[in-house]
Amino acid sequence: MFDNLSRRLSSVLDNLRGQGRLTEDNIKDSLREIRMALLEADVALPVVRDFIARVRERALGQEVLKSLSPGQVLVKIVHDELVVMMGDHNEQLDLSTQPPAVVLLAGLQGAGKTTTAGKLARYLKEQQKKVLVVSADVYRPAAIKQLETVAGQVGVDFFPSSADQNPVAIADAALKEARRRFYDVLIVDTAGRMHIDDDMMDEVCRIHEAVNPVETLFVVDSMTGQDAANTAKAFNDALPLTGVILTKTDGDARGGAALSVRQVTGKPIKFLGSGEKLHALEPFHPERVASRILDMGDVVSLVEAAQRSVDQNKAQALAAKVKAGKAFTLEDMLEQFEQMQNLGGVNSLIDRLPGMGKISDRVKSQVNDKEIRRMMAIINSMTPYERRHPDIIKGSRKRRIAAGSGMKVQDVNRLLKQHRDMRDMMKKFSGGGMTKLMRSLKGKMPGFPF
Repeated sequence: MFDNLSRRLSSVLDNLRGQGRLTEDNIKDSLREIRMALLEADVALPVVRDFIARVRERALGQEVLKSLSPGQVLVKIVHDELVVMMGDHNEQLDLSTQPPAVVLLAGLQGAGKTTTAGKLARYLKEQQKKVLVVSADVYRPAAIKQLETVAGQVGVDFFPSSADQNPVAIADAALKEARRRFYDVLIVDTAGRMHIDDDMMDEVCRIHEAVNPVETLFVVDSMTGQDAANTAKAFNDALPLTGVILTKTDGDARGGAALSVRQVTGKPIKFLGSGEKLHALEPFHPERVASRILDMGDVVSLVEAAQRSVDQNKAQALAAKVKAGKAFTLEDMLEQFEQMQNLGGVNSLIDRLPGMGKISDRVKSQVNDKEIRRMMAIINSMTPYERRHPDIIKGSRKRRIAAGSGMKVQDVNRLLKQHRDMRDMMKKFSGGGMTKLMRSLKGKMPGFPF
C-alpha cells in the first residue's frame, strides 16, 4: 500500500542523511518534496499542512541544527510525526463490559464488512473468546449465507436470519441469544449502501440503539484514498464510532486513507485487513507502519504474524527432517509455499523487511506472489509419488504436468531446478553441514567472523 510513498520519502531522506549540516534552504526543499509525496499518496490536504508545519517547526529548532548528525535527527522527526498523524499507539478493542460485548460493523457496500466480520471473529477466537456472529444485511443477495459460510470456516457460531426479517429485530434477537448462551462477544454485520443515504443511517442508528455496542467500527476500503476519511467522518457524525478498520491494504492503494483517517475523524485505526484470507487481519500499530513507510521494516509484526499463521509442528518437523539428512521433497516445497501464503505472501514479507524499498521493481518481479502460485499449481498437478520422488519426472510426465497446470514444460523444468537447488542447500545444513559451510566461507567474505 505504501510502496510509492515509501520510495519517494526514502529518496528525500537519504539525501539528507548524508549531509553534515542542514540549512533552512535544504530543509525547505526537502519539506516541499515530502509535501508532494504525501499529496500524491492522496493524503487529505489539511492533514498534509499540519504535518509539514509540525516537521518544519521541529526541523528548524536546536534539536536538529546543533546535532552532530542532523540528517538522522530529521529522519527521526519525520518518523515521529508520522506516528502522531496516525494515532501515537495501537488502540485495542475495549471489551471490558458484562458479556456479551457487542461489536457493530458499519460501512459502505463493497468495503468488505462481511469478510472482516469473519476475520475479527477468528482474531477474537484466538484470544479464547466465545464468539457469535449475525448478519443484519437483508438487502444484499446471499449476504446472510456468506457470513454463515465464513463463520463455519473460522469455527465460530452463527445466528440465523432471513431476508424477510427486520434488521433491528435480527440484532435484538441475536443479543438475547448471546446472553442466554453466555457468549463473550457478539459481532453484528450491518447492511451497506453504494453511497451514504438517510435511510441507511437511520437503520444503522436504530440497530446501534437496540444492541448498545461497546465497539462501533467503521469498515472502509483503503483503495478510496482520502475519500475513505471523508466517508468515515460522515459516519462518525451520525454514529458514535470507536474505531476504523482499513481493508484491502494489499492492493495498490496509495496510503492516503491510513494517513488521513485519524486526523479527519479523531477515531483510531484499530485493524488493517489485507486480502480475502480469513487470517489476514492485523492490529494497527502506527509506529510500525511509520517504520514501513520510511523503509525501516517491521520485523516485530513479521514475527507476530509468523507466530499466528505458521504451523509450528510442520516447521519443526521440516527442521528435524533437514537435520537428519532426509531428502527435501516437492511436498516439503509446497508446504513452505503454503506457509508463506499464510504470512500474507512474498509482497507482505518484502514490505516488512528493512531496506527492501531500495530493491528494483525488476528484481521484485522475479519473486512475487503470482510466481509462487504458478509453482504451487505445477506441484499440485503432480501425483503424490512424483512429489516424493521428483527425479522420476521426465519427458512425458513433464508434458502431462504442464498441461494439467496450464503451464509450459519450461516452467516445469524451472521449478524442478529450483527444487534441486533448495535440496542441495538443505543437504549442506544436515549432519553438521552448517558448520562446514561456515568454515568454507572463512576468508572469502570480508568481515566474516571466523
